[in-house]
Amino acid sequence: MSGFSADWLRLREPVDLAARNGQVEAAFLSALPKGPVRLMDLASGAGSTVAALSDRLGASQDWLLTDNDPALLEVSRKRYSQFGKGAVACRQVDLSADLASLPFAEVDGVMTSAFLDLVTRPFLERLVGLVTAARLPFLASLTYDGRASCTPADPFDEDIRQAMNAHQKTDKGFGAALGPDAADAAEALFAAAGYRVVSGPSDWHAGREARDFQRELISGWVSAGLEMGLEPERLSGWLDRRMEQISDGNLVIEVGHRDIAAIPV
Repeated sequence: MSGFSADWLRLREPVDLAARNGQVEAAFLSALPKGPVRLMDLASGAGSTVAALSDRLGASQDWLLTDNDPALLEVSRKRYSQFGKGAVACRQVDLSADLASLPFAEVDGVMTSAFLDLVTRPFLERLVGLVTAARLPFLASLTYDGRASCTPADPFDEDIRQAMNAHQKTDKGFGAALGPDAADAAEALFAAAGYRVVSGPSDWHAGREARDFQRELISGWVSAGLEMGLEPERLSGWLDRRMEQISDGNLVIEVGHRDIAAIPV
């Protein structure tokens, strides 16, 4: 499951790539076997995890990309049709129902990006159980942690952030989502399973170079605010002010995320 459009994923990919925590990724990569590797990406979207990590892996790497959105899987198929370092296979799967059907016993590592904050605690427990039963290293990148800020500040920002965090805990296709609590929950579950956990910030930093991304992000926050019951007039005024700042190149948006590597010991 992904739930995001290809256009939105295209806009956010440069921001994601700049945000990813290289030290956390290095901890995950160091736990993979030397030589050929087989990797599985959960909720793979348009394949940005391959773009982020393939150059840091060896020459022989096979990927299994999994998502419930056939349109995004088709984007990945076309994107990596000439992948020169191995094979990229795509599989449509409803992760909420069929997670256990995936070949955890046949891969060397599992990763996901911008996904854990969308799932429920029972789903996360099942995922951690499958990963740890197979003694696999795991990398979760870009898990939203509840922090968000804009510069210059606005008196309505905190109302927006709280509404957005509440919206993050609504059903994203799995049930009531963990939202900003997901990173802490994942770290605790892997630690309780005896894994070594390495984590660090992977915050979005979007300035004038990412104006189209900013516009989409701000519009999404306003939609979330409306769903959570914020006053439409105040939301409209806030949106107008922010859109003007984006057009003038004067807005900087920072959104907190955490990257987590869980390593069997």
